[in-house]
Amino acid sequence: MPTDETHAAGTPAHDRYDAVIVGGGHNGLVAAAYLARAGQSVLVLERLGNTGGAAVSTRPFDGVDARLSRYSYLVSLLPSKIVRDLGLDFAVRKRTVSSYTPVVRGGRATGLLIGGDGTRASFADLTGDDREYDAWQRFYAMTQRVAERVFPTLTEPLPARDGLRARIDDADAWRTLFEEPIGVAVEERFTDDLVRGVVLTDALIGTFADAHDPSLLQNRCFLYHVIGGGTGDWDVPVGGMGALTDALAGAARAAGAEIRVLHEATRIDTDGGTRAEVTVRSPGGERVVAARRVLVNASPQALAALLGEERPAPAEGAQLKVNMLLTRLPKLRDHAVDPHRAFAGTFHIAEGYTQLADAYREAAAGRLPAAPPSEIYCHSLTDPSILGPELAARGYQTLTLFGLHTPARLFAADNAAARAALLEATLAELDSHLEEPIADCLALDGNGEPCIEAKTPLDLEQDLRLPGGHIFHRDLSFPYATEDTGRWGVETAHANVLLCGAGAVRGGGVSGVPGHNAAMAALGR
Repeated sequence: MPTDETHAAGTPAHDRYDAVIVGGGHNGLVAAAYLARAGQSVLVLERLGNTGGAAVSTRPFDGVDARLSRYSYLVSLLPSKIVRDLGLDFAVRKRTVSSYTPVVRGGRATGLLIGGDGTRASFADLTGDDREYDAWQRFYAMTQRVAERVFPTLTEPLPARDGLRARIDDADAWRTLFEEPIGVAVEERFTDDLVRGVVLTDALIGTFADAHDPSLLQNRCFLYHVIGGGTGDWDVPVGGMGALTDALAGAARAAGAEIRVLHEATRIDTDGGTRAEVTVRSPGGERVVAARRVLVNASPQALAALLGEERPAPAEGAQLKVNMLLTRLPKLRDHAVDPHRAFAGTFHIAEGYTQLADAYREAAAGRLPAAPPSEIYCHSLTDPSILGPELAARGYQTLTLFGLHTPARLFAADNAAARAALLEATLAELDSHLEEPIADCLALDGNGEPCIEAKTPLDLEQDLRLPGGHIFHRDLSFPYATEDTGRWGVETAHANVLLCGAGAVRGGGVSGVPGHNAAMAALGR
C-alpha cells in the first residue's frame, strides 16, 4: 500500500467509501484497521503531516538523537485483545519500580519506594510499623479485583449500572469507587500523609478536582488509572509511543485502508441514515467525499463544529507536561536509594495529601500553586532504544514530568509568563530533594540550549486542538450506560456518525478502546 507521504499531496482514490475516519490519532487508526479487515473501504483523513495525534515520538531538541514520547507517554489501558486482533508488532515493558516519593522526616531525607522486595521495609522505615503497608495491600487487592472484572467490559457493549455493580460483586468496593468521594476511603484506610497522597495522585492525573469533590470526577479518574490490563500497571512502550501508532497505521494500510495526511475535514453533512458527505481541504484544493458513515476521532467540540451544531462548553485541562534530556541522573538527598531505582518508576514531587489539597485550593483561587505537585519517570531506564547509540553509551537519560493542579485558567492572561513561573517553581520542588540542581544535569541541544520543553493546557490546545487543553477531550465518565450513551458509548444524534475519539464513553488515555468500539458499532456487532 502507498505510504502516508505518497498520499500527502494526492487525493482520495474514490468518491465514496464505506467509512471515512476524521483524524489519524491512535483511536482513528484502530477503527480503520478493524473496518478494513472486515472488508470495508476506509479513508482516514489527518490534517497534520503525520498520523499519531498525541501518541507520537518526536525529536524535540535540535540536533539531538533522542525520540521522546512528546505528549502521551505511558500505556495502561490498551487491551491486549486489540494488539492480537490487529497483529500489531508492538510491545510494552514493565517498570522495575512502581514509585518513589521523597520526603524529609525529622530533618532526615528519606522516601517511600514501592516495588520489589523492599516495599514492606520502605513502608516500615517511613511510618515505623507495618500498619500502612498492610492497609496498602488490602486497598490495592480490592482495586485489582475490580480491575479484573471491569477492564474486560471496555471492549463489550456498555453494561447497565446495576449490571456492572453485579459483575464487581463487592459492595464495599462499589461504594468506595462509585458512590462516595475517594477522599473518604483514603482518609479511613490510611493515616500517613505521604501514603495518602501517593494513593490520591491516581485520582488527579489530568483532572482538576479535590479529594472530596461531590461530582466524583476524581473517582472516575482514579478508576481508569487502576483498571488497565486488569492489573492497573502503567507500562513503557518499547520504541516510544510512536511505535504504537506507526504499527497501527501499518496495520490499517495492510488491511486496505487509505491514509491521507495534510487532508483536513472541514464539514460533515449527513442524511442521518446511510449517506454522509465530508468536505476535505488539502494541498490539492477542496473536494467532497461521500461515505455510508463517518467516524470522528476528535473532540466533541470538533464533532459539533463539523456538523454545524452548537459546540458544548469545553472541559478544563489542568496539567503541565515537561520533557527533558539529561547527561546523567541527578544524585538524591536520600542516599539510601539509587537514582536509577528512584526514577525507574513514578517519582512523586510535592504530592503529600496535604500538599495536594493546598495546591488545589490555590489553583481554584486563581493562583499558581506555591509548591506545584508533579510526577516524573525516566523512559530510557526501561527502554534505552529511544536514545541514539552514542547518547546511550554516554549514559544520557530522558525525564518526563507531568504536573498536576494547573488549570488552563491560570495561563489565560499571559501563557508564556505563567509557563515560565510554573516551570521554575516545579523544578525548585524537584531540586529540594536533589543534591545537585536538575539544571546542572540537562543536556544541550545543537544550538547550545538546555534540552527542556514545557507545555501548558493552552499549549496543548494550540498544538493538538484539545479543547481547554484537556487531555481526555472532556471529563471522564463511569464505564456504564446512561440514558444518552448508546449501546457502545460512541453513538451520536446521527445514526451514521460515530465519535471514536477520547471523548467517547470509556475514552481517555492511550487505549484504542473508542476506536475498537466505534468499529464494532459500525459493523453492527
